[in-house]
Amino acid sequence: MSLYKNLKPAQLTVLDKKEIIDFALGRLSPSPCSFADLGGIWDVDGEYTFHAFKNHDIKRAFLVDTDFTDKALTKAEKHPALQTIQDNFGRQEVVEKIGPVDAVFMFDVLLHQVSPDWDQILEMYSRICSCFVIFNQQWTREGHTVRLLDLGEKEYFANVPHDPEHPNYKGLFDRLDEIHPQHERKIRDIHNIWQWGISDKDLIAKMEAMGFGLQYYKNCGQFQNLKHFYNHAFVFSKRRAG
Repeated sequence: MSLYKNLKPAQLTVLDKKEIIDFALGRLSPSPCSFADLGGIWDVDGEYTFHAFKNHDIKRAFLVDTDFTDKALTKAEKHPALQTIQDNFGRQEVVEKIGPVDAVFMFDVLLHQVSPDWDQILEMYSRICSCFVIFNQQWTREGHTVRLLDLGEKEYFANVPHDPEHPNYKGLFDRLDEIHPQHERKIRDIHNIWQWGISDKDLIAKMEAMGFGLQYYKNCGQFQNLKHFYNHAFVFSKRRAG
């Protein structure tokens, strides 16, 4: 760990994410050679997709997000095996467009998913993949999952990393039932705001129920200054029949 002592927390989480990619693509048997990186653009420009291509033998991949950057699109053009999909990965049409892949990456996105909810998203993608690579801010205050908006305005903002004056959050609780112009759904159901506190217990139980066993787990430390959220890394793989 001495190599990492001068790294900032954000840099460490990048390393943690690359570590679970390398575990899933390099140490599972058989080694996955296709994947879908869901929501992989915001703040990272597809960095984890391109890490996978650089370090592993990838035959086919998908990078999915509602908004793309020029930087990501320029890099994507250098990889003929990579298809970009500008859409909401919670739509069934997107799942069908991707089709069967070995692995699905979900980095910092699961807690944002509503209608379909996070567990329904997992069900949708469990039908087309054999491995989930997940990095999520996990809820540690209670043993069960909570919808953060249900905590009320004061508790909500005490448990999310955004100021109430942030553009996405200003007047949020007065606008919950307004329709968002881009996403064409109620603001309470958009992925641009924090939605869930997902417990490890509930996530692992959901994966077990779908036939996926935990192959890798790491507590990567507290998320920013939020005492009830910790960065946790998971790799799940589908159990073989028999």
